[in-house]
Amino acid sequence: MLTIDGIPLHPLLVHAVVVLLPLAALSSVAIALVPAWRRRYAWPVLGVTLAGVAAVPVAKQAGEDFQAALAKNGVQNPAIQTHADLGDMLLPIALGFGVAVIALLVAGRLADRERQAEAPTTKTWRVISVVVSVLVVLLAVGTTVQTVRAGHSGSEAVWSGVGS
Repeated sequence: MLTIDGIPLHPLLVHAVVVLLPLAALSSVAIALVPAWRRRYAWPVLGVTLAGVAAVPVAKQAGEDFQAALAKNGVQNPAIQTHADLGDMLLPIALGFGVAVIALLVAGRLADRERQAEAPTTKTWRVISVVVSVLVVLLAVGTTVQTVRAGHSGSEAVWSGVGS
């Protein structure tokens, strides 16, 4: 198990997930709803999204290492397994969210080009960008909810009984 100054790596990495994924979700909803913002903030939103999504498997692996080290030392806490299960569910949701954000940026760019061409009969990319925007909003909500569920269960596993 990797540590930094004696602190297991997992709790440190989790902070990247719980900060970056909700920030990516909020900013992606903003650019999905306001196309002018999408044109202006596409790159920063993409960067935060990719960093948040990439942090999930890294935190997951560090968590599995941490869980194995705890089990090796005789720590048996069912709340840790609940947290691990919720973390496992976060990965596919976050990956889907990341793909949807990329699709939104591509479809939005093509919709902008279509709009500039002023071709009245072609609205294909504009329709696709609306559909992908709805998908991004739904996945942003799902990603945030699952991030909160996994994070809350982890903090409960650590802090339950402390101070009582």
